[in-house]
Amino acid sequence: MKLYIKQHVFTWGDRFSIYDEAGNEKYFVEGEVFTLGKKLHLMDLVGNELAFIYQKLFSFLPRYYINRNGHDLAEVVKHFTFFSQEYSVEGLGWSVTGDFFAHDYQIAGGGSLIASVYKEWFTWGDAYAIEINPGIDEIAVLAVVLIIDAVISDSNN
Repeated sequence: MKLYIKQHVFTWGDRFSIYDEAGNEKYFVEGEVFTLGKKLHLMDLVGNELAFIYQKLFSFLPRYYINRNGHDLAEVVKHFTFFSQEYSVEGLGWSVTGDFFAHDYQIAGGGSLIASVYKEWFTWGDAYAIEINPGIDEIAVLAVVLIIDAVISDSNN
């Protein structure tokens, strides 16, 4: 399955739309404004919250949580490395590696590929193509991609 994330430009807070392969909007993301730490709500088109992403404050390295139905599903942690960037998705047993500055990376777990993420160039705002293998929780994958975008965006500011 292939999904596309498109960031809205010229908005207060973070806003993203998520489309399927046919170009139909499937989900949207709204960020909270004027909060301590980044907070994002991944919603379906009716407005039901599918995941809540929030940043842990006062952490040496970036650390985010994925919350679903009031319970923390996973913790995404950026590792300290000198020559590459790595993330782990604790709680799901996933790892994320690749060229994050080019927005070209893979999510793997249990020895197999979970998803591949590629930046779409020459667009207003950030846009990503995500190829998710069948049988994988697409909401969890989307949450991880949104977290990595938040970490990269914070490091660029």
